[in-house]
Amino acid sequence: MKYLLILCLFVLHRGIAQVIPRGKVITETFLAVSIKGNRGGEDSIRRLTIYLPPGYDNSKKRYPVIYFLHGFPIDDSICMAEFRLQDLFDSAIATGQMNPMILVLPNSYTRFMGSVYTNSSLTGKWADYIAKDVVHFIDNKFRTIADRRSRGLSGHSMGGHGALKIGMLYSDIFSAVYALSPGGLNWGPYFNIGSPGFKTIQQTKNEKELFNRFDSLPWAYFATNKDFYAFLFTVLARAFTPNEKKPPFYIDLPVHYVGDSMVVNVDILKKWEANFPYNMIDTHLAALKRLTALKLDWGRDDEIPFISTTCIELSKKLEAYGINHFAEEYLGTHGNKLGGFEGRLYTEMLPFFNRYLKN
Repeated sequence: MKYLLILCLFVLHRGIAQVIPRGKVITETFLAVSIKGNRGGEDSIRRLTIYLPPGYDNSKKRYPVIYFLHGFPIDDSICMAEFRLQDLFDSAIATGQMNPMILVLPNSYTRFMGSVYTNSSLTGKWADYIAKDVVHFIDNKFRTIADRRSRGLSGHSMGGHGALKIGMLYSDIFSAVYALSPGGLNWGPYFNIGSPGFKTIQQTKNEKELFNRFDSLPWAYFATNKDFYAFLFTVLARAFTPNEKKPPFYIDLPVHYVGDSMVVNVDILKKWEANFPYNMIDTHLAALKRLTALKLDWGRDDEIPFISTTCIELSKKLEAYGINHFAEEYLGTHGNKLGGFEGRLYTEMLPFFNRYLKN
């Protein structure tokens, strides 16, 4: 009889009819103290998309929590839907691939579509928002195991950047970190100070024109287009080097142009590079060694040229410092092997957290 009770709902998985219990997805909104009072026009009332495992409402059990950081330029709800995260968690729990856990996707979408999960004097303290505000809210609202050993941090693309950065800054809050195709780790192909995107920003008159350029991108080749980098560098500058006295974007850039001649602002360049996770390794060795587990992976055929290059560089640097971690290249692009039951989230990320988070 007990075996029949386990088979209570219906789902098709790999062509085989299987019945599994369902968790539920809810949303919450709360005041993020770390964003409150920012001068960049960002809303401090933030949304969270939360997955609660089957049986949550009928038990007194406490659960580990996986925090997942979405990428640029999407938000939490799109991320939850595109990656089919509820289906993946339901199936993994039902089949014993992982113990029941809570999943939290914080909304970090901004006026310029990405916070970079970085503390900014203009847009708000987005690293603190995740590690302090969100974790505090979740621990007080839900039955979590309020212990760093039971908190995992993950993310894709910009979210992977955030997972690595926040993992280094807050190893006292999170114990296991998994970054999927993390972006902005270090300078790389197209993503460098020689990019024509910097000159494009200088030539752009206002926000409307910048957004029009971005919205008109030929998406088949977006990752080599100067308008993509103009928008991306603006997002990064609002996080790394804001300047409230410099409209229209209120930023300082590491390079500017006098005619066709590029001039490097060394002080600004250093601030950008200090925010790259690759360089943060040098000053956060103790935090990295404190992590229970660390993993990054990336697709060999990622259409964003700097992703695979900088992931390999970051892994090699971790290895040189003796930081225990996992790093894996797989056959895929920036996002085509993530969702679904054969994607990296299901086959790699969930077993990773099941193994390294304390239940």
